[in-house]
Amino acid sequence: MSVNTHEKHDVRKTEYNEHVISRHSSASSSVDVNSAGQQSYMIPIDKCIEIFGTHKVHGLSHEKAKQLLAIYGPNSIGDGEKVSILNIIMKQIFNAMILVLIISLIISFAIKDWITGGVITFIVALNVFIGTQQEYQAEKTMGSLKNLSSPSAVVIRNGTEQTIPSQEVVPGDLILVKVGDTIPADLRLIETHNFETDEALLTGESLPVAKDANELYGQEIPVGDRLNLAYSSSTVSKGRAVGIAVLTGLNTEIGKIAKALHGDNSIIERVQDKENAHAKDYAKATGVTIWNTIGYILGTAEGTPLKIKLSWLAIYLFCIAVVFAIVVMASQKFDVTKEVAIYAICVALSMIPSSLVVVLTITMAVGAKEMLKRNVIVRKFDALENLGSVNAICSDKTGTLTQGRMIAKKVYIPGLGTFSVEDFNEPFNPTLGSVRFSESSPTELNDKNDEHEVKWITFEEFKEKFRNTEKYELFRNWILSASLANVAKVYEDFDDEEKLNFHLTRPSKEMSSIYRNNENDVEIIYTKGAVERILKLCETWTDPTTGAVSSMSVESIDYVEEQMNSLSSQGLRVVGLAEWQKNERESIEQKLHFLGLIGIYDPPRPESLPSVKLCHHAGISVHMATGDHPSTASAIAREVGILPENVSMLPQGVLDSMVMTAPQFDALTEEQIDELPCLPLVIARCAPQTKVRLVEALHRRGQIVAMTGDGVNDSPSLKMSDIGIAMGKNGSDVAKDASDIVLADDNFASILNAVEEGRRMSDNIQKFVIQLLACNVAQALFLLIGLVFKDDDDFSVFPLSPVQVLWVIVVTACFPAMGLGMERASDDIMDRPPKDSKDAVFTWEVLIDMFVYGFSMASACMIPFVIEVYGYGDGELGENCNRTDYAETCLHVFRARASSFVTMTWCCLILAWEVIHLRNSLFLMRPNAENKWTQWMKDLWANKVLFWSVILGFVTLIPTIYIPVINDYVFLQKGISTGWAYAFGCSVFFLLVCEMWKFCKRVYFRNEKAKNPEEDLEKSGEMKAFEQFTES
Repeated sequence: MSVNTHEKHDVRKTEYNEHVISRHSSASSSVDVNSAGQQSYMIPIDKCIEIFGTHKVHGLSHEKAKQLLAIYGPNSIGDGEKVSILNIIMKQIFNAMILVLIISLIISFAIKDWITGGVITFIVALNVFIGTQQEYQAEKTMGSLKNLSSPSAVVIRNGTEQTIPSQEVVPGDLILVKVGDTIPADLRLIETHNFETDEALLTGESLPVAKDANELYGQEIPVGDRLNLAYSSSTVSKGRAVGIAVLTGLNTEIGKIAKALHGDNSIIERVQDKENAHAKDYAKATGVTIWNTIGYILGTAEGTPLKIKLSWLAIYLFCIAVVFAIVVMASQKFDVTKEVAIYAICVALSMIPSSLVVVLTITMAVGAKEMLKRNVIVRKFDALENLGSVNAICSDKTGTLTQGRMIAKKVYIPGLGTFSVEDFNEPFNPTLGSVRFSESSPTELNDKNDEHEVKWITFEEFKEKFRNTEKYELFRNWILSASLANVAKVYEDFDDEEKLNFHLTRPSKEMSSIYRNNENDVEIIYTKGAVERILKLCETWTDPTTGAVSSMSVESIDYVEEQMNSLSSQGLRVVGLAEWQKNERESIEQKLHFLGLIGIYDPPRPESLPSVKLCHHAGISVHMATGDHPSTASAIAREVGILPENVSMLPQGVLDSMVMTAPQFDALTEEQIDELPCLPLVIARCAPQTKVRLVEALHRRGQIVAMTGDGVNDSPSLKMSDIGIAMGKNGSDVAKDASDIVLADDNFASILNAVEEGRRMSDNIQKFVIQLLACNVAQALFLLIGLVFKDDDDFSVFPLSPVQVLWVIVVTACFPAMGLGMERASDDIMDRPPKDSKDAVFTWEVLIDMFVYGFSMASACMIPFVIEVYGYGDGELGENCNRTDYAETCLHVFRARASSFVTMTWCCLILAWEVIHLRNSLFLMRPNAENKWTQWMKDLWANKVLFWSVILGFVTLIPTIYIPVINDYVFLQKGISTGWAYAFGCSVFFLLVCEMWKFCKRVYFRNEKAKNPEEDLEKSGEMKAFEQFTES
């Protein structure tokens, strides 16, 4: 609110300003400079000079500048963070799953089991290498911010102009800036000369901002509206200025963003009030620090919900593995020989899904590659784990939901009527769409409650009605400017020729074009620009009541402004158009004839509306946070479906909450925000901190939030959100550094591509988690049951050798799991609500499946072992059959192992195909397919990585069983004959159990759906999207 334009608020503003001034003036000798700097736009220039102890001509003295530098520190936002390979490697190692494997590795080498130790070493190295390689791609956020800072500054000290490093600027310094300079600190301007700055990195405003040192404000206003301040790291686009440095370093607006990005990731808990602290406070801080350290080492303290769950899973499995190892040693009466120790390790390893981490990492890498094809660049793999659970998207408007280009929507011609451009949103193809005409003015049209009350006619009907009338001449003057108004659809060739063009400039705020009419040999000058500026230049207009040309009066100006406000209320940016005849620039833009108003706007992208509808259909709410005015933001929000067209179904409280301005939202406490019936779907005049508060509010409501942004000002909210999405074309480097993914085409629809890909990966992670953990459960059960098989020395015989166990974990199960990670998305993937991030993978269904399949697999493996040992070997288990030196007495044991190993391998491979769909039969995965009984073969072949990895698993069995030395020395098994038949029969048994279990699940979920049919009820788009707000 400026002094110049709102005199009726002067009294109230003066009182407010005096309150601000007195607060700072009455402070102690050490004035709170930072507080004064934050409110300097409300303090007059002279008082500001006094508060900061400087001089408007001589500036600070050298001595005082040194003192202030010692007090406030260097004017810097900190150094860029460097990437440390060692830190990245340690981050990969400090993971519960890897630590468990490292413990097993150490024990294996300690007992000189070189083969087992070597295989585990390979697994650990592979996990760490792949994780390090992907993590190293992360870049430095603070480094990009530091690059925005000015390297030097021109200051006045002791009355002398001098150039100093920008780090030495202190509060109170008198700063001189000119075109091309980067402003070194936040300045309270005291002198401006045609001065403009580019603040896009802070406010997102693409146009330069004209500054005025004489502006003064009587209340708190958004950063972008403070015309008497210039901000650190913004650039001077025009003119020159002098200002007082009021904020430096991390206290500047850009510094606040740097602080928000830097955060506090320390695991050390510090005592806040050390002077009044007691022993229990230090004890509590020590306990929290120890807990944080343990959590950091085990990977349970930070990361995505999935990573934390996997770390806890590894800890639980490790505890179970230790118990199993103790059981093994107890069964041998704690006579722990090398063979017993190896068996204990073997049982323990069978519980650890050692390939899960590497499969997960490779799945993420492949998913990132697929996203790149859909214009989504993944910077941080952690984001992929959250994408499938996103249930709220906060989007910017300009360039993301809209095209970032202006077109005309309405044209008002006094004395004629209003033209409306319909079904058109292509700025560079104005021949599309249609034009309607009404003889009513914009205010009259707004007053009509019903669209049917307005009499619209087509342009063809307009021409037929007015062709030979004087009114048509009023329209003729618009034809040449049609390209400006994007109504070229109505263009007619009048043989006019453009002669000269004066581009839009500031502060004149208008542009002009000269056309020569060859028919009448006359030059016509058209001028368009800000309405208030055009009105000042106009002397005449066409009176709409009489249709005659008359002088512009106060009443006529009020009438035009009323029409302008009517168009603005529809979310349009309004410009004026005028004409005259002259060809000197100064004369051109004076004494003009007012032609009318053009209402322009930035049209939505064609894909925005269907994308928002798809979000609603998928259970994702969409919020718009924009710097635009509320009317503009609301109009676009309705066009793209963020706001409902039919508001009659909504309570008034909900309507009031749906659209808010940043000052309104920021004025609310957290408790008041949480009590709102719904969080704002549109926040206009949005500031950086407002976006952060919106994300925090969504988090308090349990939402997983994706936030878009392109400017430096968006960086804190990008970091705060679960998935930060930066713009690839128009985004700043800082925004990209703070983001998790980048949209290559700046298109909202690409966010849906990312969400769909995230859901696909989340589904696939569930599939290979079931497959891997079911194999682990099967091995653990089989090996524990194997404790009952004792040889002549009363030692338990391994039903599977250690290498066989590792082979199944690393080779047999791992590669099909990778294939499952590449499985295509299901047809209904965007018809379902988002998964709960806390249970996105480990649902009750997944856990029960894991044990059912694992128990069935263990049972299937036990059958051939028992048949071989007791059917052919009469129960003879030989001596020392757990050692690598083969003896003839171990023949049946070695063959039994081979039969069980084949069965275990085949069951793991069959399970990989079975879990492609968790409920539908393997032979009927797509019940709606045309040829559903043969469709299963096409489905298996569709994922070629999975298909060939399963085939590879079948084929690689043969050399392990028949190649000498490898079979008996490494795998502790022998070639089989009838064992293949037993393995085949048991695998078919396992397949039947899987099919029966999935049939039972289908019956169960069908009955559950029948009990709650409303949960499956399809609702129309708008009702489904906004039903949560219909309850009063």
